[in-house]
Amino acid sequence: MEKLFDPRNGDVEDDASSTKKRSLRAIAGTLLGEISLGKLALSCILLVLAPAVLLGLAPLLITAWWAKASDRFADLAGVGSALTLGLVAAVGWFGLRPLARAVERSFWSLNSLAVQPFYAVSREALRHLAERFLPTGAGQHRRARLRAATSLCAGLGACVIAACILAVVWPATRWSGGIADLARPLHLVVPALANALTLMSLYLALASLAWGVADASMDQPRDILDFDEAAAMARRWRVAHLSDIHMVGERYGFRIESGRAGPRGNERLALVLGRLAEIHASDPLDAVLITGDMTDAGRSSEWAEFLDALARHPALMERCFILPGNHDVNIVDRANPARLELPGSSGKRLREMRALSAMVAVQGERVRVFDESRSQLGESLAQALEPMRIEIAAFADKGGLRAAMRLGAVWADAFPMALAPAEPDGLGILLLNSNAQTHFSFTNALGLVPEEDIRSLLMVLGQYPRARWIVALHHHPVEYPGQAKAFSLRIGTALINGSRFVRKLQAQAHRVVVMHGHRHIDWIGHCGALKIVSAPSPIMETLDDGPTGFYIHTLAAAPDGSLALLAPLRVEIQPRTNGLAVD
Repeated sequence: MEKLFDPRNGDVEDDASSTKKRSLRAIAGTLLGEISLGKLALSCILLVLAPAVLLGLAPLLITAWWAKASDRFADLAGVGSALTLGLVAAVGWFGLRPLARAVERSFWSLNSLAVQPFYAVSREALRHLAERFLPTGAGQHRRARLRAATSLCAGLGACVIAACILAVVWPATRWSGGIADLARPLHLVVPALANALTLMSLYLALASLAWGVADASMDQPRDILDFDEAAAMARRWRVAHLSDIHMVGERYGFRIESGRAGPRGNERLALVLGRLAEIHASDPLDAVLITGDMTDAGRSSEWAEFLDALARHPALMERCFILPGNHDVNIVDRANPARLELPGSSGKRLREMRALSAMVAVQGERVRVFDESRSQLGESLAQALEPMRIEIAAFADKGGLRAAMRLGAVWADAFPMALAPAEPDGLGILLLNSNAQTHFSFTNALGLVPEEDIRSLLMVLGQYPRARWIVALHHHPVEYPGQAKAFSLRIGTALINGSRFVRKLQAQAHRVVVMHGHRHIDWIGHCGALKIVSAPSPIMETLDDGPTGFYIHTLAAAPDGSLALLAPLRVEIQPRTNGLAVD
């Protein structure tokens, strides 16, 4: 009997979160109807309210302690008073140091959650609006001037808004406290929140001005129109750049973003790897770089499919390097975009450990992690994680909130990881984690490179002053100079501190090429001397019967110590008869 419809072609349920089949407004409406209000409230308390209260309480607690210590200094006479003073000093020494660390974490948490995103949203909103009025044939120079002007306007606008907020909340602030206040802690909540809002508003007012001026004065992104050339005898490296593979765990499975507007199953990757293997056999590759989103939702079955696919091509696997994308670690539930995870949940940590396990399997013996104590690259990733192997395996088997909290530092300490150059003037690869700490599928795509990772990255570059480097991350550090189709593409997927990331790399730009994915489209450009390469997805942007492609980039050592980017080779992937294996 003939089927009513072919289940291999999916149905409307496969389009639940597809941005290609449904509008963002429709998806958002579905989320609002299904979201867990209890989890949303608790997440806001943990991510916003608690850090704000702690930040605002800090001056009250410190002044209360200082008042008590000052009284003891004034009354110092006799052994009893000296002992009391010693006790107060001990409390201050052992108690205020953890408080200072907690306050610092709270400040930067609020900064990454609200302050930097507020400025970034303002900047990109102005750019998106202004670019709509540019004529179709506007040149790169005119677009660059517009981007600089909107950055400055965004900084000034954010400063004014922050100053207004500060003026409104200032009367409710209180900056000194006493020991008696601790008996009525609830009375401190309002002034503590006012203090926190004042501090963050003051920081936003000053920082947004600095960011606006810095973004306006920096070199704006432009397309590369003429690629570098290299002497015939110059040393060259061939790098296949893939990204956003989005492996699924089902034979006929669809991807979250594309739904039925995308390919089924994983046959397309098999074609890509097969073509790469042919290329490598005739003209060897030095590296195969996959800049994130190896999986569609970070599930075990998807990682198994990915590792099995690589294992069929051992010559490629031994040259392969991967880094985490938002779909690998930030997708909460593949089937339910309205689901929230509480901060520190075992689900988020489990996806991180799955990704880390895959990275160990693919490159664990070849890449090294950064040693904070020595400010340079240390042992290999596999060696660094060996002491935690049993605990990670136990967590993967049983889960648990306590184990998840203990393993948080393991994930953070793994980045940046790097393939060190084989020679002092050779080529190295630095792999970053650019995923923001989000706990909601609808905000999963935001990116942020932690400040400490940027510092570590610069230290590694300083450790090898003659080497050339590929700096790889998932998110795009700058928005492309062309007009975006939708505002959500500019900010919903952005690297929030991308302009700072680019500015910090400018001093080393002559020997660095940045490679990323995330946007699924190809763009090769530069910001000043810093070259930036975006990889198209060889999987996502077509149906089963459509062609896709990827690039093989050739990098060359220039006589002046710089890294040349030669014209790339685009490899087209033509599908089989129907894009699926035939039974």
